[in-house]
Amino acid sequence: MTDPAVDALRPGAAPAGLDLARLADHLARHRPELAAGPLRAELIAGGKSNLTYLLRLGDREVVLRRPPLGHVLATAHDMAREFRVISALAPTEVPVPDALLLCTDPEVIGAPFYLMERVPGEVFRTRAQTDPLGDERRRALATAMMDTLAALHTVDPAAVGLSDFGRPEGYLARQVRRWAGQLDLSRSRPLPGIDELRDVLAATAPEGANAGRIVHGDYRLDNLLASADPVAVHAVLDWEMATLGDPLADLGLLLTYWDVLGGSETAAGNPVADGLGPRAGFPTGAELIDRYAGRSDVDVGPLHWHVALGCFKLAVICEGIHYRHTLGQTLGAGFDRIGDMVAPLVAHGLTAARER
Repeated sequence: MTDPAVDALRPGAAPAGLDLARLADHLARHRPELAAGPLRAELIAGGKSNLTYLLRLGDREVVLRRPPLGHVLATAHDMAREFRVISALAPTEVPVPDALLLCTDPEVIGAPFYLMERVPGEVFRTRAQTDPLGDERRRALATAMMDTLAALHTVDPAAVGLSDFGRPEGYLARQVRRWAGQLDLSRSRPLPGIDELRDVLAATAPEGANAGRIVHGDYRLDNLLASADPVAVHAVLDWEMATLGDPLADLGLLLTYWDVLGGSETAAGNPVADGLGPRAGFPTGAELIDRYAGRSDVDVGPLHWHVALGCFKLAVICEGIHYRHTLGQTLGAGFDRIGDMVAPLVAHGLTAARER
């Protein structure tokens, strides 16, 4: 995993959130081939939720994922789910890193974690990265992103051992309740309009005609490892919210990142959406949906409600990150502006929820 901003550490030093001595001992007992050389670790900057580290094990490089420090919302940072879904998708057309080891014992490094192979590629997150691509490669990258999502949504869960990975019935209404509960655990300041958005979504939740597909839960450009020359997607990352549900939820959230944040000047310089969307020279959200519809058997239909859900979900996520930042429990840069995104997300969500 090659995020361009990596916090370099002294050889042998342990970044926050890791106990290298305990980790080395665990590897020696459970995966001795990974413990053959000296262990070094670096925090990969850019992640705004789970923490991601690059581990150098002698001549080998692997990636470790663990929940954030402090204020961890229940079910929001489930390492076992991430490990299970990338393991299941390995033989499919969906590109994922090879899963190496799951540890559910929090005594080892202070939280559950898993290891996966390091995949070459770049996380395209900022205008400094996406502007040099030019129009043709930006379009090709967006196309590859949508083709990969279509490939995910056409995987038969039962065929890859994921038939019990979630409860498709009532998924959308349950999503509203879940994120409403997460909001209540993250409130630290007045949030005008967010309760109204919650209530409108709860009162109008559709049944979800496409329920039962594998849903990523946070699909966007900077959750992919990709290359620009040639343009290709090498791995889909950050599966912490994956489940079985309605794939339109993935599309609605993607449009929230792409058009709501990526299409607005209020997102300029924001670490979540700075390099995304039409404002950054990419195709419009409508063009992305057309590409997806041509590669998938999912009935796309109107997406207003799903965009509203995406706005609500992302507002809650941003508020949770903002709360952790106020408590000094975030690692890396760029967290000071996350809280500014909540109000415009709520406003757009209310507008989308009222559309018919």
